[in-house]
Amino acid sequence: MWFIVVYFLIVLFVIEIAVVLMWATGLEYPIARFQVVSLLTGTGFTTSESELILGHPVRRRVGIFLILFGAFSLAVVISCISTVLAPDFHLLPLSIGAGILFAILVVLRLPATKRYLSERLTRAFQQTFELQELSIDEVLLCEEGDAFVDVPIGKRSRLAGQTLDQVCKELKDLNVLLIKRGTVTIRDARMHTPLEAGDVLYIYGNEAEIERRFAGELADKKSMETDEKHAASLL
Repeated sequence: MWFIVVYFLIVLFVIEIAVVLMWATGLEYPIARFQVVSLLTGTGFTTSESELILGHPVRRRVGIFLILFGAFSLAVVISCISTVLAPDFHLLPLSIGAGILFAILVVLRLPATKRYLSERLTRAFQQTFELQELSIDEVLLCEEGDAFVDVPIGKRSRLAGQTLDQVCKELKDLNVLLIKRGTVTIRDARMHTPLEAGDVLYIYGNEAEIERRFAGELADKKSMETDEKHAASLL
């Protein structure tokens, strides 16, 4: 029984260490804890917040470890239960391992260590990893108010029939990166291509300016998403 207790302590320490590391990369504590537990148990990792893990190189590595450790832990727990009456639990080595993990957790919880990790994992790692390994948030959203938004062109949109050359004369602090037309991506000719209903603009810039300039299109998008959710709930 003591073997299982000590091993659960090890699992607890691994969770807390992983939460601190995830937090140090910029995640909020509640999100970090939920995603760590989800990864470790293989459950609940289907939320939109999972993109925060998959889009960050350090978080992905921590996530891979947690998935493997979770699978190993399940095997250990099953083995422990099946041999609970065995005389040799190897309790001493396991206790030493738990003590080491506890010491690591205590060090990671120190304010100075947390400050160092936060700076190290949010700045230095961005310089270490290739640009394509980083998420859009970390590459483009550098200032408060920055946004990367997809804006669909509906049938009622005032932009249908216009080119981005015409539209962009009115835009301030906004960049249209591409036009998505079905399976076709228009980049080089995006400024001179007449927009059609069904097109999707991928826009980078100030969020308030995007919402102001594309209020009608975004309202139609929200209405369409609401209708789709309602239709799905009826199935």
